[in-house]
Amino acid sequence: LTDRYVVGEPLNTEIADPVEYPDLGIWHPLAPNMFTDATAYSKWNNSRPELAKDGPTIGLVLQRSHLVSKDDAHYVSVVQEFESRGCKVIPVFAGGLDFSVCINEYFFSAGQCLVDGVVSLTGFALVGGPARQDHPKAVETLAKLNRPYMVALPLVFQTTEEWKESSLGLHPVQVALQIAIPELDGAIEPVVMSGRDSNTGKAHALQDRTETIVGRMMKWTKLRTTPKKDKKLAVAIFSFPPDKGNVGSAAYLDVFGSLFELAKEMKREGYTIDGLPETSREMLEMVVNDSEAKYASPELNVAYRMPLPEYEELTPYQDRLHESWGPPPGNLNTDGKNMLVYGKQFGNLFVGVQPTFGYEGDPMRLLFSKSASPHHGYAAFYTYLEHIWGADAVLHFGTHGSTEFMPGKQMGMADTCYPDSLMGTLPNLYYYAANNPSEATIAKRRSYAATISYLTPPAENAGLYKGLGELRELISSYQQLKDTARATSIVDAIADKARICNLDKDVPNLPDGNSADLSAEEKDTVVGKIYAKLMEIESRLLPCGLHVIGKPPSAEEAIATLVNIASLDREDDGIKGLPTIIAESLGRNIQDIYAGNDAGVLADVELNQEVTEAVRGAVRSLVADRTDKEGRISKPNPALDFFRKAPWLKLLNEAGYKVNEDDVKPLFEYLEFCLQQVCADKEMESMLAALEGDYILPGPGGDPIRNPDVLPTGKNLHALDPQAIPTMAAVSSAKVVVDRLIEAQKQENDGKYPETIAVVLWGTDNIKTYGESLAQVMWMVGVRPLPDALGRVNKVQLIPLEELGRPRIDVVVNCSGVFRDLFVNQMNLLDQAIKLAAEVDEPLDMNYVRKHALDQAEELGVSVRQAATRVFSNASGSYSSNVNLAVENQSWEDEKQLQDMYVSRKSFAFNSDNPGMMEANKEVFESSLQTADATFQNLDSAEISLTDVSHYFDSDPTNLVQSLRKDGKKPSSYIADTTTANAQVRTLSETVRLDARTKLLNPKWYEGMLNSGYEGVREIDKRLTNTLGWSATSGSVDNWVYEDVNTTFIDDKEMQQRLMDLNPSSFRKMVSTLLEVNSRGYWETSEENINRLKELYQEVENKIEGVEA
Repeated sequence: LTDRYVVGEPLNTEIADPVEYPDLGIWHPLAPNMFTDATAYSKWNNSRPELAKDGPTIGLVLQRSHLVSKDDAHYVSVVQEFESRGCKVIPVFAGGLDFSVCINEYFFSAGQCLVDGVVSLTGFALVGGPARQDHPKAVETLAKLNRPYMVALPLVFQTTEEWKESSLGLHPVQVALQIAIPELDGAIEPVVMSGRDSNTGKAHALQDRTETIVGRMMKWTKLRTTPKKDKKLAVAIFSFPPDKGNVGSAAYLDVFGSLFELAKEMKREGYTIDGLPETSREMLEMVVNDSEAKYASPELNVAYRMPLPEYEELTPYQDRLHESWGPPPGNLNTDGKNMLVYGKQFGNLFVGVQPTFGYEGDPMRLLFSKSASPHHGYAAFYTYLEHIWGADAVLHFGTHGSTEFMPGKQMGMADTCYPDSLMGTLPNLYYYAANNPSEATIAKRRSYAATISYLTPPAENAGLYKGLGELRELISSYQQLKDTARATSIVDAIADKARICNLDKDVPNLPDGNSADLSAEEKDTVVGKIYAKLMEIESRLLPCGLHVIGKPPSAEEAIATLVNIASLDREDDGIKGLPTIIAESLGRNIQDIYAGNDAGVLADVELNQEVTEAVRGAVRSLVADRTDKEGRISKPNPALDFFRKAPWLKLLNEAGYKVNEDDVKPLFEYLEFCLQQVCADKEMESMLAALEGDYILPGPGGDPIRNPDVLPTGKNLHALDPQAIPTMAAVSSAKVVVDRLIEAQKQENDGKYPETIAVVLWGTDNIKTYGESLAQVMWMVGVRPLPDALGRVNKVQLIPLEELGRPRIDVVVNCSGVFRDLFVNQMNLLDQAIKLAAEVDEPLDMNYVRKHALDQAEELGVSVRQAATRVFSNASGSYSSNVNLAVENQSWEDEKQLQDMYVSRKSFAFNSDNPGMMEANKEVFESSLQTADATFQNLDSAEISLTDVSHYFDSDPTNLVQSLRKDGKKPSSYIADTTTANAQVRTLSETVRLDARTKLLNPKWYEGMLNSGYEGVREIDKRLTNTLGWSATSGSVDNWVYEDVNTTFIDDKEMQQRLMDLNPSSFRKMVSTLLEVNSRGYWETSEENINRLKELYQEVENKIEGVEA
């Protein structure tokens, strides 16, 4: 080239030979060259005199491009840190994006694994990089390797300074590409490892982050090398709200029953477990010492008293806690001189009670827009576990604790983030409910948890009881005698009984002794509507009792779950649901039957019930056929099946349904697979494997009815690729729900369209439904998501008004803190969509977004684009409105105080023009809510409804909207329930009534809970408290609900005594809640009832004081 292009004398320069870099190999910063042969590398490495000979060996996965370009400072730092701590390293690289090749080539020798743990420094999925991935191949490779697998994160889309200064932490695109996608491979602990220079763009090491990665991986490898008899496990259990009656709380989990089973299994496996009692109840007593005492009482078992000098020496970040809590010891988890750690040691198993947030009972702290740091007692707990007791790992037991929700960056923790500080280098194992992937994901990303899923309890149909059962019998009489002279009197009796059962609000305009004036068709409609409501109650799924780890459901217990799995059409799998198949055999469309049922058409209500019974019978026959005498699942016998008609087909045919056998066959093969998965037990096995430092197979979280791939449990939970939602199927489902919502609101509002709907978006909901509620908001506004060729949604497009066929509905979107963390890209899409609608020139009576944005722009003196801000959440690193904490701890004065909390905590706006920043924007938030005609939330699974958790009322703005509206009108409130094949949009009050009837007041539910003893009383108390929450935020609880609670649990002397004996502290809370409900004006009842409650409260108080004395 110089000869050709350089003018003048030839340069006569020696041209060096080109340097060749292998596509696949082993690299080391001190090696003379790259190695393509593992034996040659091992020989060179072992010849180094400074290298430790007996330490663990760590496999590192690198990107070849960084090595070739000499942009490897961060790699050098990681290698040096591992080796300085006595490890050997095998740093491998591959030229393409399939890193499984270098793992298979260099981490095995003669079939033996050469490494004790693997850290990928690429930040990518193991196979496929950022565009396309092959997760099954990655999982196969990592399962064969069977070692802890961490993926560390180089900063890519921001400089070091930008990351350090950001409360968001990692850039949203990097979260999607380099955290969410590797999690699908089973990756754990996404710790930032390197920064990016703002001038050169090159990577540089972040020393404290490198030390964290190395320290944590070394603890994981120690799990592999420490003998079981010497290994120490700390278990953190929770007490929320803080009260001794709540020690061991977790969603649908019998914590002490499960913990007892784990301890026994560990002992059998060779762990040193000493002093284990005979029963789980005795274990509970030993941990809390006195389960009836108040949590704050010194009677809670004190495991360790930590002197202040020891605390200050071993907790280097404690000075940062002074701003919120003052100097230690403070007044929480302390005796005034020492920090107190509560719990009990059983040999090498320590069961400790995780301290609470500490500000639950302080209304002023609850008003703060940002959450306080952990208190000194909280920090001391984790200091004790790691540095004093010397745990090899910590197991957080059940959904969920609070460490992952402590302040700090949303993703990509720095050393100043409290989850990072608290966890130190402890491997964090976490039993997490399979149906809650969103909060599990927060635990994985913020507190470095390796999650292991557990099943919710087996579901049953709610059934009918007391007056509801009697009403069903009257309807049966009407069906038999409707054409006789007795029809009129039976209809009157049905209407009277419906009123007694408080169904008159669910089925309005019931005849009042005048059904003789009704035609035969009108009588059918009255009966049909009541019958439809009864069947809705009867068929509602409810988890009965609490789940125990290591005790999977029996085949019999799995029937109700399988019935619901069988009822859904699965178009992507080419499987029709059984109701669809049966309807087609009758020449009907199942959706038409559902529509007739909902309208109260008696013939369709009856047919819908007959179809339901046929589905139940067919599934029950499958389970009976595939279960042996001991109740175990047996494998099918193909030879036998060939010569006989399947019992489910026989049953359907005998019922008169000549179903298409080609449709039935794949469905029942699928149900057989699901039956095996539901009854499999991997939860204990996976935990014991994790304690050995093994790789845990990843799996999706969600609703096992919608997505049976959630089963079997015992998997390392992951969410989904956030850029893949909403899917087109989700968009289609969303349209149905929104159209029903708008129609319901028009019927309630003289045919007028709602101008604004206040919507809550949940993380778990959108994971389970692949973005249905996200798509609902888009359809309200009138935009469609535009997926690219890879199915990723990064753009939106306005739907023309002619195609939309109605006005664009304005929205106020409040995202949960978890949704904000997981789906920042989708918040960006929503903000873009709303601003597109605000800025398009359309008639204002057909575009309420623009109409309101123009008004707000003028009123607030801002641009239309700024005025169109509609996507809100908490400040970065903060979660919830704290309304739930105030209600649960009875620490609120009035509804105005709760509304102030909501506005203070939830008015942080997302702006697509400045993505990543959550900016306080109270003015636009309140101004937008002023026009809300309706509030709206989604239910995402059969297990969790409005009163099961406090999150739903914590995010409800109904009363707040009424206080902000200039006309003082209360907005309508709606709840979408897509947990069954027949999706429903109900009013909030209707849903609360349904919840009360099917759970809190249902003997099947509360007796199932009471079978779990102490924990069961707490579950009943929790449902009552959450019902009060709905009174406080929406006023949507009928008086009869509280009256029936009083009748069921207080008037019944035998029940009263059971509750007091099982858990007097939780029973005391139930009594005080009923008194509170009355004093706040939510329940009108007799003086006699109130006086009895006051006497009872004193009686329980005396019992507890007597125990404590």
